Amino acid sequence: MKEHWLLDPKIIFLNHGSFGATPRVVLARQGELRARMEKEPVRFLVRELEPLLDSTRAELASFIGASPADLAFVPNATTGVNAVLRSLELHSGDELLVTTHEYNACRNTLDYVAARADAAVVVVGVPFPISSPDVVMERVVDAVTDRTRLLLIDHITSQTALVLPIERIVRELAARGVDTLVDGAHAPGMLPLDIRSIGAAYYAGNLHKWVCAPKGAAFLVVREDRKATVHPAVISHGANSTRTDRSRFHLEFDWIGTIDPTPWLCVSAALRFLPSLVAGGWPEVMRRNHELALRGRDILCSALSLAKPAPDIMLGSMAAVPLSDGTSETASALFGDPLQDVLFERHSIEVPVVPWPNPPKRVLRVSAQLYNRPEEYDALATALRELL
Repeated sequence: MKEHWLLDPKIIFLNHGSFGATPRVVLARQGELRARMEKEPVRFLVRELEPLLDSTRAELASFIGASPADLAFVPNATTGVNAVLRSLELHSGDELLVTTHEYNACRNTLDYVAARADAAVVVVGVPFPISSPDVVMERVVDAVTDRTRLLLIDHITSQTALVLPIERIVRELAARGVDTLVDGAHAPGMLPLDIRSIGAAYYAGNLHKWVCAPKGAAFLVVREDRKATVHPAVISHGANSTRTDRSRFHLEFDWIGTIDPTPWLCVSAALRFLPSLVAGGWPEVMRRNHELALRGRDILCSALSLAKPAPDIMLGSMAAVPLSDGTSETASALFGDPLQDVLFERHSIEVPVVPWPNPPKRVLRVSAQLYNRPEEYDALATALRELL
């Protein structure tokens, strides 16, 4: 499978979850679109872009179970989260819920908007290792008060790779009058999605990760009853447009200034290519990646004498295991530990080691994509036994 990607064959790449990897076929399509754009930029960006976006939007909406009318393209899930949070009208004393597993960039945005409005960020402690999705459900619901305005929560946690019980959480909070913003950065292409059924007020997801579109492809879905109050993080021409042939939502989000829109327009190519690699299409892609992630986790747990840190039902195409303590002074949010560099430099293994919940505590997270093989996790386990 690896021949379909540009990945360095000398590197054991177990970090698809960070930035994804785009197949050659999809990159070729992007090259065609870029050449078309540069041949006549005005024609492409002014006359042709909107119909191309609408066509891609319809195909993506079908894949994720959303209405095209509620779907906007954004460069990444963090930008979608920013758009929602910075559109909220908050007041002093309002409370915003978040768990200890939230992605650092989105947590920073939450802290920023809360500080500006004198609102409070209430952090819900969710353990890892964890025994059941019920633990997440109970702790989040218990934190709701009559001042709670919004819950920001990952569908799949970045550092610890846990699939959270989003549908149940959204329902329970909606019954208490609380909206949910789902940070679904990892979900598209890893899990079957039906955003309508989830029912969240807001859902942001990346397409450069498990869908394997080019970097810069992501989406934001805003429920119909919340669209009037949500604006993009970048205010541009759509804010005062008098056009009536398109929704205000799309007028604002589809044009935030001159950018390269080809990552969005390559989503269709990615949605079609990845399932063509295996009999059974997308369900089989997801099943294979899930089974390989479980196998990789079991190899690591055996090598490090660890119990399984989470039940199988809480994992998708990634798995994390806790490691012995690292050093606090070298930790960062993206790449937090010297062990990651040592694994790369000495063993040619690319895998993230990140601080969680706080330094010196740390976890190692493996990803599983179609190009990965079980023996790559064996190589990682051998290296870890040598280094730890």
